[in-house]
Amino acid sequence: MEAFRDLLPPFPEPPLTIAVSECLTGAPVRYDGGHRASVWPGDELEDLYVLRPICPEVGIGLGVPRPPIRLVGAAGAARAIGVEDPSVDVTDRLRAYAGKRLPDLDDVDGYVFKARSPSCGLEGVALHPEPDGPAAPKGTGLFAAEIARARPALPLEDGENLFEPGALESFVTRTFVHAFWRRTTAAGIDAPRLIAFHSACKYLVMAHDVSAYRRLGRLLADLSGDVEATARQYLGALMRGLEARPTRNSHTNVLQHLQGYLKDTTAASERRTVGASIERYRDGETALETPLHDLQLRLREAGARYAFDQYYLHVPRVAVVHRAL
Repeated sequence: MEAFRDLLPPFPEPPLTIAVSECLTGAPVRYDGGHRASVWPGDELEDLYVLRPICPEVGIGLGVPRPPIRLVGAAGAARAIGVEDPSVDVTDRLRAYAGKRLPDLDDVDGYVFKARSPSCGLEGVALHPEPDGPAAPKGTGLFAAEIARARPALPLEDGENLFEPGALESFVTRTFVHAFWRRTTAAGIDAPRLIAFHSACKYLVMAHDVSAYRRLGRLLADLSGDVEATARQYLGALMRGLEARPTRNSHTNVLQHLQGYLKDTTAASERRTVGASIERYRDGETALETPLHDLQLRLREAGARYAFDQYYLHVPRVAVVHRAL
């Protein structure tokens, strides 16, 4: 399928719009009147994203400053209760506010939450099985849980996790693939476009999760049924696969696969140059951007369009990821 790109829109360019817990932007909206701008790598991402700040606790009218809340009850059935006044219960208001904000997420391609917040934390939130009992880090913020339920394919991440380069690359990749999917399916989806989309993203998935790469291929092997249903299933499996953290070894595997497209069109000496660049990257002697650049150049010169058009070679990456991976 040499011309799969002809069926697809251009790859999305930054900046994309993502939602973010408002306290992460430096806005003084925390319960104590402070902010948490330092607990996520926002500076690394400023060229990639326009931020849409949301604070659900302010949104439901709790004010700043405000008495703190905490999660009380069983996992999956916790309620947001006042720490100082247990008669205060804002559970239903937080859930309703999530539904109110869903239309504001129709054009966003990711959401970064304040970690461990009783409203916004995705995981590890302090959960008190009993009002006066000890807490365990087993909860999910009520607002975040509603967003995750309503938008299962939207890339979500706790801000603190993004300090880890693999998690950061995974999130950035998912947001741009999500944007690419939205553009591809804006006027609907059919079998040729679904296959073309997968053709563009296959090596990107391989770099994150080889098993997911194989599952997606099997899923698209038979498109004789309901293509829209298959597309929804595909998107969910794709995003789950891209949640896996890529490694130096997984990147090396993909780079070597793409190098193979040079065999019949490029001089042996130039192939060896690319191969040496990949080996230096594999051995930790150079950054990821070096073999990526070398491959892009040689594939373009060789006219190897199928390989050159792979989104793996063009998806935006932040500098810290290039250095670390």
